[in-house]
Amino acid sequence: MKFLLVIGDGMADEPVPELNGKTPLQYAKTPAMDALSSAGVIGDVLTVPEGMQAGSDTAILSIFGYDPLKYLSGRAPLEAAAVGVSLNPGDIAFRCNMVSFEDSLIPFIDKRILSHSAGAVEGDVSDKLISELISYPEFAAVLVKIGMKIYPGNSFRHIAVMTQGDGSLKTFPPHDHIGEKYGQYLPQGDGVAVQLVSLIKIAHEFLDNHPINVKRREQGKLPANGIWFWAEGKATALPEFYEKYGKKGAVISAVPLCQGIGVLIGLEKILVEGATGELYTNYEGKVEAALSALDDYDFVTVHIEAPDECTHNGDLKGKLQAIKWVDSRVVAPLVQGLKKCGIDFRMLVMSDHKTLISTRGHDGSPVPYILYDSRFDKNTGMAFCEATAAANKDNHVTVGTELMGMLFND
Repeated sequence: MKFLLVIGDGMADEPVPELNGKTPLQYAKTPAMDALSSAGVIGDVLTVPEGMQAGSDTAILSIFGYDPLKYLSGRAPLEAAAVGVSLNPGDIAFRCNMVSFEDSLIPFIDKRILSHSAGAVEGDVSDKLISELISYPEFAAVLVKIGMKIYPGNSFRHIAVMTQGDGSLKTFPPHDHIGEKYGQYLPQGDGVAVQLVSLIKIAHEFLDNHPINVKRREQGKLPANGIWFWAEGKATALPEFYEKYGKKGAVISAVPLCQGIGVLIGLEKILVEGATGELYTNYEGKVEAALSALDDYDFVTVHIEAPDECTHNGDLKGKLQAIKWVDSRVVAPLVQGLKKCGIDFRMLVMSDHKTLISTRGHDGSPVPYILYDSRFDKNTGMAFCEATAAANKDNHVTVGTELMGMLFND
């Protein structure tokens, strides 16, 4: 028996007026997921405990069976593990996004965040900009002052680590405040917050008219003219996945968060060439890697970031396309490949959290899941969507950490 987890990040949503009151999952054609839903079990699950901020850090920890109330100190330490950045006791890690601030002559704090990913800036471009910024004397002096080092991440996602700070610091996810004036969301709290704001301001001054950004504007692209610190936290230790479930496995994702959780719980991190974390990614490569990994492992996770990124970008058309491709280019060929080999398998397909087109941000309400077993066909005719999942009250899971045990309970 083999076990698969497919996460379509942010697929779930609320009804959208432009889709005649349907959710993107209801509107998009998803025959492969609908077939699994009809043959298996469909329900919904609360992956974000009440009172916690909705996000993939909270949700994916829950899905893997690790209570975020106990184990989550912040998102950035999980991502640091993915890129091999070790944290010493007391160190604080941050995500350092490359972002787009609006072009205008208004005061710095009155500008709006236009993109949490600098318009999905290319990894090599982002690394070049952050590397030059780190070497800029005024910026570098503040880094030394607060004991911070920034590690390029080959995407809009970079990691920063500093050796001081206290528990009163508060930061805000940029993707939850697209289109808003960012002054009220700058780092707040302890004395380090002042220095982080200084770094953000210096970075904007340095990057705004950088030749790369001048060219990006000429090409009709958003400029990568700012940075944003958030998701701070200290190192956390997670129990081994094998000790919890008796299964060895692997994680396939383009996103450092999912990779990092996998590394910390002892799953192999499998990198796929051309996997971007955006709409246009190497779906086929991920499927091929997953099927190959199942030769050696009991369990494989395939994580697709595209639906979430499209929603943060306000791209409804892109979200619909991403959902269709999760169905046709991931779920369908995985099922076909395993059935062709005559392998019995159980598959869990789900969204980690809702990402709402209406707000371009995350939502922590229950998300739909499918639990499919290749040995059985319930033939319920139930399609995969939020409404169908919510209607199956008997299959509602109130604690997200129970889901992985359900997958392995064969």
